[in-house]
Amino acid sequence: MAFQRSHRLNLLRLVVLLLIALAGIKFLFRDSFTLELHKHVSKDSGFWGDTGDIVQDVIPQSQVLELPEVKITALRQEPGQQVPRDVSATEMRLVHLDLKGAAPRVSYLEQVFPFLSQLGANGILIEYEDMFPFKGELEVLRSPYAYSEEDIERIQQLAEQHKLEVVPLVQTFGHVEFILKHEKYQHLREVERFPNSFNPHVPNTLALLRSILAQVIEKHRRSTWIHIGADEVFHLGEGMDSKNWMSRNKGDVGTMFLKHIKEVLGFLSAQYWGLRVLMWDDMLRKISVGALRESGIAKHVSPVVWFYAPDFEAEQIEPFLTKYAESGFEAVWFASAFKGTTGPAQTWTPLSYHLKNHLSWLKVMQALPRLAPLRFQGIVLTGWQRYDHYSVLCELLPVGIPSLAICLQTLVNGGFTEEAKRKVLDVLGLESVQLEQSTCEGRGAFPGVEIYHMVEQVNGHLRESILKALEEESAIKGWFSPYHRKHHFGNPRNMESFGSKVLKLHEDWESFVRDLRAQLERVYFPDTVEEWMEENVNPYLDQLRDLVRDYRAIIRLNGRPKAT
Repeated sequence: MAFQRSHRLNLLRLVVLLLIALAGIKFLFRDSFTLELHKHVSKDSGFWGDTGDIVQDVIPQSQVLELPEVKITALRQEPGQQVPRDVSATEMRLVHLDLKGAAPRVSYLEQVFPFLSQLGANGILIEYEDMFPFKGELEVLRSPYAYSEEDIERIQQLAEQHKLEVVPLVQTFGHVEFILKHEKYQHLREVERFPNSFNPHVPNTLALLRSILAQVIEKHRRSTWIHIGADEVFHLGEGMDSKNWMSRNKGDVGTMFLKHIKEVLGFLSAQYWGLRVLMWDDMLRKISVGALRESGIAKHVSPVVWFYAPDFEAEQIEPFLTKYAESGFEAVWFASAFKGTTGPAQTWTPLSYHLKNHLSWLKVMQALPRLAPLRFQGIVLTGWQRYDHYSVLCELLPVGIPSLAICLQTLVNGGFTEEAKRKVLDVLGLESVQLEQSTCEGRGAFPGVEIYHMVEQVNGHLRESILKALEEESAIKGWFSPYHRKHHFGNPRNMESFGSKVLKLHEDWESFVRDLRAQLERVYFPDTVEEWMEENVNPYLDQLRDLVRDYRAIIRLNGRPKAT
């Protein structure tokens, strides 16, 4: 009997060893992402190629793109680090943190992350740009206020604590102004004058991207996803290298775009096995089904279909979804907006506009099974802080939080239901929300609520009150005009009729602005505070300051003659 038990144990050990060996062999010989470059779109089919047409002009074998041989490594697990969570079965709701402007201090994120989790988010998409602590050759890319490596780790710990998946976003083609603005990298521009997009034909472009991606991924070993951007690659095809490439290869912008994306995906697939990839979809919309299918990228990236209009029908999105399904994609993401899409200089978030955008996306989600055979994986709630690296700031994050709460709860509940409304008011600590007026009643209890209320005062009253004093006060227009001020003369008797009112207005606004600055400094770095004040406060308050300065100087002259 003992012999039989021993024999069975030996057989069991042998089976286990065979299974382990088979798994190892499968790992070593798995698909190494040897994509074939798609059949070229003919020159006659237009700049992008005819949408949906399969073109038979094949590139000569010598011109087929070969992916570089790179070492395949699994994501390392550091001591004490948790294994990345499997969120593949969960529909993701990622909140976008656009750090190309007004990047908040980590202390503010400590308050925001539990709030996001409570409202139904289960991930964050972090677009670092120059806020990432690049080092070595890439250190020039860092903002003076970039997060430290300790900050990056703290952000991930906070996210993990509140069950938020962290997805870093690294732009790999367009919207790379934060890179190409530097003299060191200007030679990598597609068009010499514009810092928007990479020239995909310069070998140093891919080498630089590998370095950037490697540094970001190295600091995000918990992450199971990465987003490679790739939207709005402005001026692609206008550079001389691109024109020469298209002439030699009888190609178009679409094939050129896919060639570069394929190289980026090849690097990620080989170097970081198991890391899943997202990309914005707009550049794919004009590329033919044949070109997309033949490129093979559908096996290695999921498109994120973005649309920010308030009212649209599922049928408007259907052509994109149909194309992606026919091109071999199996899964799709969507992207809505909770702020930052209603004007580059918008300071106040229109609640109804963004709610309608999410209600429209809910219709698309419900209709997806009949529209296209695609698996819906998640949605990104974008919150743009700048339209690009050079534009002014959009709405600050604290100003957009009521909109974010409304949009998240709308997605969670399948509509802005009574339950969603109650949850929003409860979490925000508000009495009511007026959607059409984009106002909130009550003190509020959400992160940055003080900034929310103070920006509301600036937005609604600062400019109005100052311009009213300067332009509608008849005594100022009659006895303290720009001419009086230029030539330093005035009658104290008439000046005193408006002086106390102007001085009180100035004193009140200066006191308010000191408090506003203090609140902003708790959340933001000095460069953000200065920029926001320069754009939204000083253009109006400086007019009042100048008036008060001249008033005090001229009234002391006691009615002297006009200066010549």
